[in-house]
Amino acid sequence: MTLIIFDLDGTLVYSNRIDSLCFAETYRTIYGREFPTIDWHVYPHVTDTSIFATVIRQQFHREVEVQEVETFQEAFVGLLKQRRVASPHEFCMVPGAREAIHRLHADPQYAVGIATGGWQRPAQLKLDHVQIDRTPIFMRGADGFHRREDILGNVRERALQAYPQIRKIVYIGDAKWDVTTTRNMQMDFVGIRREGDHDHLLREGAGQVISNYLNYDDFLTAVAAAQPPV
Repeated sequence: MTLIIFDLDGTLVYSNRIDSLCFAETYRTIYGREFPTIDWHVYPHVTDTSIFATVIRQQFHREVEVQEVETFQEAFVGLLKQRRVASPHEFCMVPGAREAIHRLHADPQYAVGIATGGWQRPAQLKLDHVQIDRTPIFMRGADGFHRREDILGNVRERALQAYPQIRKIVYIGDAKWDVTTTRNMQMDFVGIRREGDHDHLLREGAGQVISNYLNYDDFLTAVAAAQPPV
């Protein structure tokens, strides 16, 4: 049995950075200060938990309180819902993602997980918007986790407890930090770049990169051949 764990943003759904801009706008509304940058590469860990905590520490010289994370998430999700109503065409599914996950669910050779650096509630909203069935998926967001390795490890361990017959685990991701995370964990990896710029991940050490899930057989071939990034 093979466990396939997907990243979310850029891997299953995409929104032309509108989600990132909503994150910054929510921060500006609540705290009355400009959000430093939505270039996620500058933060210690590319997760909502780490990014939010880092900015609060830098600007207010204190640690984040549990309640303010809840307050921020509530406002952030509310703004995401508004943007999706106003411009639903801006929030899209990576081509073939819904059908691929549907077919994986129906095949006893595969188990499906989602490990995202975003918080759980926004992640669920995004999946529901493009009608990807998240009910049977082992899913974990960044709530309570700063490192992507810990999020991915949580999904892996829960899936292995449910299906001890799993023999291969593959992570599907679109960003440089997905390559870094799977290299750190020595986990098999398949990159996805919907705009076709495969070199973006190949240069980082990915061995397999696809553009979408429209050719399901090609996707499974990449999964079968996947190895940890070099």
